[in-house]
Amino acid sequence: MSGAPTSERAAARVAAEVRDALRGEPDVTCEVDWSGPVRAVLPDEDAVQAACGIMQVHGRAAGRPAALGVDYASVVAGVLASQGELAAAIARARGARVSRVRTSVAEAALLAVQQYLAVAGTESDDAEPRADAGGGTRPPFTTADGVRCELETLDAEPWLRFWRTLGAGNAAISRGWGPFQQRFGTACCPLPPELHEVVGRTRFAEVLAAAAESGVAVLPVREDPVPPWEVPACTTTPLGSAGAPLRPRGAPAAGPLDGLVVVESTRRVQGPVAGHVLRMLGAEVIRVEPPGGDPMRGIPPTAGGTSVRYRSLNDGKRVVEVDIKSAAGRRAVHELVADAEVFVHNWAPGKAAQLGLDTDDLARSAPGLVYAWASGWGGAAGPNPPLGTDFLVQAGGGLAAALSPAGEPVRPSLMTLTDVLGGLVCAHGVLRALLHRVRTGAGARVDTSLFSAAGLVPRAPRARPDPLRGPLRTADGSLVLPRGIDPATATAAFGGAPGELPTRFRERTTGEWVHRGAAAGLVVTPVCADLRDLTTDDRFGAALGRAEHVFPLPPWEFS
Repeated sequence: MSGAPTSERAAARVAAEVRDALRGEPDVTCEVDWSGPVRAVLPDEDAVQAACGIMQVHGRAAGRPAALGVDYASVVAGVLASQGELAAAIARARGARVSRVRTSVAEAALLAVQQYLAVAGTESDDAEPRADAGGGTRPPFTTADGVRCELETLDAEPWLRFWRTLGAGNAAISRGWGPFQQRFGTACCPLPPELHEVVGRTRFAEVLAAAAESGVAVLPVREDPVPPWEVPACTTTPLGSAGAPLRPRGAPAAGPLDGLVVVESTRRVQGPVAGHVLRMLGAEVIRVEPPGGDPMRGIPPTAGGTSVRYRSLNDGKRVVEVDIKSAAGRRAVHELVADAEVFVHNWAPGKAAQLGLDTDDLARSAPGLVYAWASGWGGAAGPNPPLGTDFLVQAGGGLAAALSPAGEPVRPSLMTLTDVLGGLVCAHGVLRALLHRVRTGAGARVDTSLFSAAGLVPRAPRARPDPLRGPLRTADGSLVLPRGIDPATATAAFGGAPGELPTRFRERTTGEWVHRGAAAGLVVTPVCADLRDLTTDDRFGAALGRAEHVFPLPPWEFS
């Protein structure tokens, strides 16, 4: 790997798995750089987060761009690189001539914000959601005895019961449901102050009791960034049954997985991301949805009559509506899987066995099947885990603490960090299992989770923020300086005293500071303040595609 060694270090556990899986394979050269096809000089993680929209999305809830504080884009790039190596090995084993794969940290960042990009590129009042400032306060909540906690429910009735139990008024409960339900797609959650106030009058034990009674999940926010448990990012268990050899393929132009079929029964973000990645690598993906279609289809804004958030993860998949709760629906799933190589789901724990659609059940219909479950907590939280969604995993697993500087309250990002990374790790596990299948004919079960994927993100003890780490406000926006720049170098380039620099940058425009930096041989990166700017920026033309919405192009080049 070249160009961005941080990416390799960041996903070292995944890279180690890949090296093990590729043992004995001819070398595939994998190259990772910072900018890729984006025509901008991006020298480090901070510059990528600034230019490619991560700071904009992460900072929406506070009303201003904010750095994530962890090398998230580099981790995603490391996983993409590992996926590319596995996909190239699969293609070679099926007869293709592939010896090189390339990706970049910038493309990884664009993939991470793809659902927000889709909305930004749509002509709609919903294109850039309003920040919390002046419109309410986002979670977490703080109880009367000082416990900061996150709340999660996917349905309106438990939400209503919980808040009524705590004594909130119906008007506040009703106003809060929409922002709360949509925060996964908007990265904002302005809740009525009354909801925070009623929690602030209630002790944590009483909040927990109300949650248990009403059917919502509540977790205290972990202050320590170190995960409470260490689990493998992906567990692959070989299965005994062997299937037919994978169909041969020719040139890699159609993608390394050309001719392979994936059946997915997923919802929200994590599961659809896994299928989306496999589709971008050339697989045919058949999406099983309930009668009437996935409810996500109707969430505005829409393009072509369908939610652009839904489309950003599911365009290009073939949809089949099936009632999996019925005997006929379960037979239909078996029939679909019989002609497929992969089945992916992100159902709740125990649902697959309850439906008769678990690993052994489907393997009888499809010998050699790769069966993948993308869960929330995996086995890390015990036999009765809390609801396994992005923000609860960030809060309870320590990632939220890694994002929050010392001296500031710990809070998860409202950008779907673990959902995206969890889907990518699931796809990585599928690729590793497919390589095993192409070699041996035998299938495998793949288990991944949001929690295990989040464990890939390197974390350090919480520290006071470096005043020169961006974003730094300017007269008309924000910028970031090269990571690790020392105060002496910065003052020589931009003038003033070291302690005055953050204030000094407000005196001139971003463009002027970019000019000053270039004259001193320093790369100063403007912070994207509106994702709509990316959709019209010529520098991103080779990395983004456009149909009825804007979307990142596949982040690999195979040759």
